[in-house]
Amino acid sequence: MKPSASPVLYHIYLRSFFDSDGDGVGDLQGVIDKLDYLQWLGVDGILLSPVFESPLSDFGYDITNLRGLNPEYGDMATFVSLVKEAKSRGLAVMLDFVANHTSTNTPGFWKAAKARMRQKPIGMCGRRRAPMARRPITG
Repeated sequence: MKPSASPVLYHIYLRSFFDSDGDGVGDLQGVIDKLDYLQWLGVDGILLSPVFESPLSDFGYDITNLRGLNPEYGDMATFVSLVKEAKSRGLAVMLDFVANHTSTNTPGFWKAAKARMRQKPIGMCGRRRAPMARRPITG
C-alpha cells in the first residue's frame, strides 16, 4: 500500500461484487479478476465485508467460524492468492472482522445463553431481586 495522508479503501460486499464461476454469488476469484480495475481506480486497498463461515442471516455478520471461509466465496488457497495478487499491485487487503458478532448457531452462544438463564436477575444496585410476580393481562 502506498503511503498517503488519507488512504482510500474500496469496500467490497463479496456476494454482490463479481461472480467468477456463474453460480450467482460473488467470490474471491472475482475480486482477483478485478484487481487491475481496482488498481486503475487509484485505491490504496480493499476492505472485504465478512468472508467467514456464516448462515448469512445477517449479511455474513452472524459468524459461526472465525477460522473458516464461507465455501461459497472460495477456499483458503484462493484467499492467499488474493492477498498475494493485491500486494503485487500495491493494494492492501483488510477484513471486516467483527469479533462480537456471532451466530446463534454456535455452541458458545448457547452455552453462554443457558448459563445466563440459570442466574437470578440482578437489580440496579447489584443485589439479587425476586422475580416479578405474574400479573394477569387485563384490557
